[in-house]
Amino acid sequence: MTMEKLTIGRLANSAGINLETVRYYERIGLMPEPGRTEGGHRNYAAAHVRRLTFIRRARELGFAIEDIRALLELAEPGRVSCCEVQRIAALHLHSVKAKLADLAKMEKLLAKTVAQCSGNRSPACPVLEMLDTPWNGA
Repeated sequence: MTMEKLTIGRLANSAGINLETVRYYERIGLMPEPGRTEGGHRNYAAAHVRRLTFIRRARELGFAIEDIRALLELAEPGRVSCCEVQRIAALHLHSVKAKLADLAKMEKLLAKTVAQCSGNRSPACPVLEMLDTPWNGA
């Protein structure tokens, strides 16, 4: 197999993602249109694998599609702007930290509630009561 003639299945496998995900990224414009064989099949190259791997890694880190689009544009030759990349990453980091803080609050609340539960057959269940009570985030 040469890296210059990949089928969509081999491309997906090489980047470690689902074949339908490749098609989705093509539909939304994250992946460039590949060349086509005489029979009309997609024909991918090594550059497609690199780009798809970049996208997969950015998604693993939780970047939104529009942020990935911006990062891909900034990664183009002659377009690199570490300042702009830093701005995008810093905003995402702030979002991740906020989510972690929310998760820590939820963990504390859930642990406290589970500890109150006797686990016996009882008409009153602290976990169900907690779920039935509006959460204020505290």
